[in-house]
Amino acid sequence: MSFLVLLLAVWIEKFSALRHRVQRDGGWIRELHKLESSPRLSNRPWLVLIILVLLPVALLGLLLLVLEPVAYGLLALPVHLLVVIYALGRGDLLGGLGPFRDAWRREDLQAAAHVAKRDLDICADSGEQLLDRVQGHLLWEAYQSFFAVIFWYFVLGPVAALAYRLLALAEENSQNPALAERAAQLRHAFDWLPVRLLAASLALVGNFVAVSRVMLHELLNWNISAAHLINKVGLAAGEIPPPVVGPEGINTLDGLWELLLRAAVLWYAGFALWTVLIH
Repeated sequence: MSFLVLLLAVWIEKFSALRHRVQRDGGWIRELHKLESSPRLSNRPWLVLIILVLLPVALLGLLLLVLEPVAYGLLALPVHLLVVIYALGRGDLLGGLGPFRDAWRREDLQAAAHVAKRDLDICADSGEQLLDRVQGHLLWEAYQSFFAVIFWYFVLGPVAALAYRLLALAEENSQNPALAERAAQLRHAFDWLPVRLLAASLALVGNFVAVSRVMLHELLNWNISAAHLINKVGLAAGEIPPPVVGPEGINTLDGLWELLLRAAVLWYAGFALWTVLIH
């Protein structure tokens, strides 16, 4: 069922507006702000995370435990699908890059800096640094929006996928530094394995030798962030040249996106093979 859910999730994301109706975080974020500002909980970030992450995840687990034996698991299928869709990243990654791409293509650095700040929350001291950060944004968002979610769903099911997204929301939206730090620590643990699996996949579909040089030093490095690692590996795998202004700079973004698409196809082929072998 896991592979079927992953296929349906991709189809719905591309051809349906269901994702935007499912991914509604307003109520959860309001509850986050309410709890972290509470006098009793403001100094107890772990308790807030237990209430807002562990409790929903436990309830989901109980629901699936009840539904799985009924009708050969058919009643659990829509729950799996809705959870995976909810757990995917927010927004339209390629659409969000559109204004930046247009400004960069016509070599308007001022407009590119403006739209990067407005749409991507990215600032830089120079044009070259700006493009480099946008490349990193593309790689990180693709990883955390898609690859991390489908990895944990396939390995541990919807409970793990939901936990990953709720931790990400807590880290990104918390106004309490201590709570955001705890959420980031847990998310870092969640990211350690899938980001390295994606790095290996990028090596297989890109420049294997260049990625091997990077991974040789960082493979077991617990302290390197997932965003930093996937940026280094992605640029090496895609053989991305130094940042330049104009259409050539945009070509590097296209090259990274094509690399990610090939890695996604590789992952789905691996999921399909594993599904066939275990059945």
